[in-house]
Amino acid sequence: MIKNILLAPDSFKGSLSANEVARAMERGIRRVWPDAGIIRIPMADGGEGTLDAVLAAVGGQRRSARVTGADFNPVDAEYGLIQKDGHTVAILETSQVVGFSLAGAQPVADRTTLGLGELFLHCLDQGVRHFMIGLGGSSTNDGGAGVLAALGVRLLDQQDHIIRPTPLGLSGLVKVDFSAMDARIKASSIVLMSDVRNPLCGADGATAIFGPQKGVAAQDVPLFDGWLQGLADLCDAACGRLISAAEGAGAAGGLGFAFQLLGGKSRSGAEIVCEFTGFDAALEQADWVITGEGLSDVQTLLGKVPYVVAEHARRSGVPVTLVSGGIDQRALPRLAGSFDSCFSITFQPVSLQEAMADAENMVSNTLEQMTRLATMVSKPGSAR
Repeated sequence: MIKNILLAPDSFKGSLSANEVARAMERGIRRVWPDAGIIRIPMADGGEGTLDAVLAAVGGQRRSARVTGADFNPVDAEYGLIQKDGHTVAILETSQVVGFSLAGAQPVADRTTLGLGELFLHCLDQGVRHFMIGLGGSSTNDGGAGVLAALGVRLLDQQDHIIRPTPLGLSGLVKVDFSAMDARIKASSIVLMSDVRNPLCGADGATAIFGPQKGVAAQDVPLFDGWLQGLADLCDAACGRLISAAEGAGAAGGLGFAFQLLGGKSRSGAEIVCEFTGFDAALEQADWVITGEGLSDVQTLLGKVPYVVAEHARRSGVPVTLVSGGIDQRALPRLAGSFDSCFSITFQPVSLQEAMADAENMVSNTLEQMTRLATMVSKPGSAR
């Protein structure tokens, strides 16, 4: 019988934070089971909400610094400082610096990751040498050229002039000089939180798979990919390794590549958040797990929050349900291999704008109906 329910959703991007989703889920459940035992663990996988999830779980300091945004206008980017294994660790969230809401009207060819490099440099100046960087939610596709430029890597054209660190700027790149790179980076540890395993270039690369989401026109994908390939060839040669082909190099429009050049190691962002939040310990008390995200499709199964939550739940023998803003019907047979049941929060045909505007109410209503269904076979407060 269901006694305790663990709510572990990701954010519904552009609509609700993970915490707001979890609270909306709880409201729906309590309309039917007012005394249910409910544990809320808002989740993230390196994208939006990662900073919030980590700080909520372990405490620490929330700070901000003024840096260059994706559109070259200044932004006040938040970051966190936590204590881990006797070290001060900076938690950087890419979407805080170059997220879609911060790109303005700037075309993707003219966006930069310069500000994320500036934020990294800001932390270095404070004596921080340990970093955990969430790579989700970027609006950029510059291969991390901006980060490299901010940290002292010289990106040069035919006349030895420094290029503008944007995708378009890379069209003139002929030389990369690492000799002036900030020496403190070699003494730093960098963990990259991401669910992306793609390489930097090619048919499965950053531009081909994720570029259209950022505004790269279909006919321009080969052009953008060629600009990144030029950066990759020069940097790989300088480092003596094919880092551009490494798993995760294509994360966040190539930020994965740039940070791997600097010594970064990629890990599942959702797994890291599970560790910080004590997710497995909470599972020991749970009879039902409910997770979710804005849109679920086959990419959900590539390490996104719901998939990781489901894997942990299934290993513990706890039923797990997926509740998302929308579910690709073509993906249902594959999703059924990871989730005991899948639900979309939409009750009737609505536009994306309408669904996002009313998402909180729709989540609560869906959870209420799910709980009514569960009432037919179980009762809260009963023993397992």
